[in-house]
Amino acid sequence: MRLNDQFKFIRKNMKKNRMRVFMTILATTMGCAFLIVLASVGFGVHKSITKEMTDYQILTELRVHGKEVDGEFSGIQEEDIEKLKELDEVSAVVSRVHVYGDLSAEVDGISTQTNTILTNMEEEMKANFELSEGRVPQSKNEIIVGSHFAKVLLTEEQIKQQQLFYEKGEGELPSGYTGDLLGQELTFTMTKEEEGNITTEQLQFTIVGISKLPSRDWMEDRALYISNEYNQQILMNTTVMEEELEHRKRHPFDEVKVYAASVNEIEDLSKSLKEDGYHVYSISDELKGINLFFTALKAGLIFVGTITVIIASIGIFNTMTMAVTERTQDIGIMKAIGGCPSFIRKMFLMECAFIGIVGSVIGVIISYVISFAANFIIPMILEAVTDTNGPIEFTFSHIPLSLVLIAASISIGVAILSGLRPAVKATNINVLSALRREM
Repeated sequence: MRLNDQFKFIRKNMKKNRMRVFMTILATTMGCAFLIVLASVGFGVHKSITKEMTDYQILTELRVHGKEVDGEFSGIQEEDIEKLKELDEVSAVVSRVHVYGDLSAEVDGISTQTNTILTNMEEEMKANFELSEGRVPQSKNEIIVGSHFAKVLLTEEQIKQQQLFYEKGEGELPSGYTGDLLGQELTFTMTKEEEGNITTEQLQFTIVGISKLPSRDWMEDRALYISNEYNQQILMNTTVMEEELEHRKRHPFDEVKVYAASVNEIEDLSKSLKEDGYHVYSISDELKGINLFFTALKAGLIFVGTITVIIASIGIFNTMTMAVTERTQDIGIMKAIGGCPSFIRKMFLMECAFIGIVGSVIGVIISYVISFAANFIIPMILEAVTDTNGPIEFTFSHIPLSLVLIAASISIGVAILSGLRPAVKATNINVLSALRREM
């Protein structure tokens, strides 16, 4: 019998009791859809957490917090920075100094207090420091300002408006400087108080770039990014506590970030630095633990979903058992005209596979609809309940192709196994008894 004829024969047999077949397919559909939707929660939460972490820190970044020297913790020194730059796996080493003190910046006649980051601009660009506007500084008197720096440039009238808004809730919060910062001259003033004497010193800079907005909405970047060539000059002319000066000698850098040449080298680089005594934090190390946890969670959810599919397979077993009983005479006739047992068994298994395939296809479609609805509706409910400003960006359900293939394979496989016993029973029917419509 040709394959096309086999399909016609199967379709003809299944039409004899459409309601029973429909209910069997429905059970398979529900089992497959439940498996996918249940496991998709694990995939969705895993995806959201991973995205949240990688948005905050790139995968090739290593944060070096210090070094173990003769059993004691020590800060990263300048010579350590140079050694790290020489490593083959390293593409950039960013070392930053955060300066807090009586520092002010003036642009277009508007002055504001500011915090300053002293850094190596060349290394920052190697590490893919991103700008929203402007260009990379090409000389030491060119600087980059934070993406929110314009918000703190307030006139006296705007400062009063801001105080009124925070104290009484009246009016609107001022937006700050609305002009174009690029190309503006910035006067940087340092104030130092020593033994009752107050001295000031000024530096002139040109704003050539504005940093990219932070990955999180609640974060604000108001800093000035100045070349570390001004390190000593700024620190010496700013009021700093004595304890801070002592701390600076032991820990000259507030941030040290090492960037691997590629993601593939980050693990070996992290291991190498730890062996050399460096205290290293890498997001890839943290992701390993998270990935292991969610792999176990997803496997557990798939297992629970598989139990539902197995329960649905009882319906397939009953359907095929009834089919064997109803087609006893047909089976006898096929055997009498030379139909081999393997062909008869194949016919019943193909019916089971058809039920599994149809149920899986419909189940996949339903699961995608439920997943889309969950990702659309649940954030809206959470926003209403928690009074959150702005949309909640969280994926509650994610259905990758791998999950679809796993669920479909399980559903179709269980459907075929469910029909195996009735198919074998059909091949063992006695021809004479079958022709007399007896079992």
